[in-house]
Amino acid sequence: MRVLPSERLMSGSGEGNPLPGSTAELPPVIRRTEFVAFALAGLLLIAVVTVLYVARAFFLPVVMAFVVGTMLSPAATFLENRKVPRGLGAVLIVIAVTTVVAFVVALIASPVMEWSSRLPELGAQLKDKLHIFDRPLALWQELQSMVGGSEGLPSFQLPKFEWVQPALEFLSPTFTEFLLFFVTLILFIASWRDLRRALIMTFSDRDARLRTLRILNEIEVHLGNYLLTVTIINVGVGITTGLVCAVTGMPNPAGLGALAATLNFIPIIGPVAMFAVLVVVGIVAFPTLGSGLLAAAAFGGITFLEGHFVTPMIIGRRLALNALAVLLALAFWTWLWGPMGAFLSSPLLIVGLILKEHLLPEDAPQLPQA
Repeated sequence: MRVLPSERLMSGSGEGNPLPGSTAELPPVIRRTEFVAFALAGLLLIAVVTVLYVARAFFLPVVMAFVVGTMLSPAATFLENRKVPRGLGAVLIVIAVTTVVAFVVALIASPVMEWSSRLPELGAQLKDKLHIFDRPLALWQELQSMVGGSEGLPSFQLPKFEWVQPALEFLSPTFTEFLLFFVTLILFIASWRDLRRALIMTFSDRDARLRTLRILNEIEVHLGNYLLTVTIINVGVGITTGLVCAVTGMPNPAGLGALAATLNFIPIIGPVAMFAVLVVVGIVAFPTLGSGLLAAAAFGGITFLEGHFVTPMIIGRRLALNALAVLLALAFWTWLWGPMGAFLSSPLLIVGLILKEHLLPEDAPQLPQA
């Protein structure tokens, strides 16, 4: 009985053999077991993403606590070496971090509440200031009609503010999520050494234990260094932005500086959002368009220097992340978990790269070059 090539390719009977009298090599054999393995892996990935999305109220604060706790674990170890019990050190660290975050939120909340109460008035002012674009829009509409366009360009309309309430509800975690995050964070920092030991001793093979130990040590060191360096950089960006806003006469420069430092923790999206905020605030606060855009232009220069020179120089090659990988991780985790997912995107990417380096080392067999 004649066997069709497709049947031979999908069979699991071994490597393909060339046809009689043929000198050409057959393509690689697709084994049924490999196909089933890839299909199961894809289904498992879809199931995991679905669970993380549906049960975000549980997984987001827990994962957030694990990542932040790993970042803060070196501080707890430092206090423990100074004879401070680890449980007490965990509580002190969480209280200190919470105090700093509350101070930053207070700086940001004051101008935000003031401006939110004046949204209709500020919207009317912004619309009046943007009348400078009426003539270019009219010229474009005339040009479009001359080349045969059937519809003219619509007049400029400000977006409505019905999105503010849903956005605040989306950005604000519930009290239960906050409580779960803080309790998990304290317990994780306090029991990190025991968790490490238990995870390492799970494996019976000595090589597996050593590999797990190296992975955990590297994750702890890299996430701690990432938090420290990024915090220092973002604080510098916030202070510089506040000084620029003060020099240019922007309202509430301290709040704008704190907002710039906070948003800069979110890659790509944060600086763009801060630039847009400075543009809107400057246009509303100043009588001329040029003076209103001065602070935003200066902030653009600051973020360009920070992103292309300061951060790569401080973080170095070890923590340098591929721009495409950062963008894809940012898009995925933001879609999955919102703003907190955007904050977690870079640390989770670092963890993934560390796992890849240890579980799939560079000296592993590679595909032949084409």
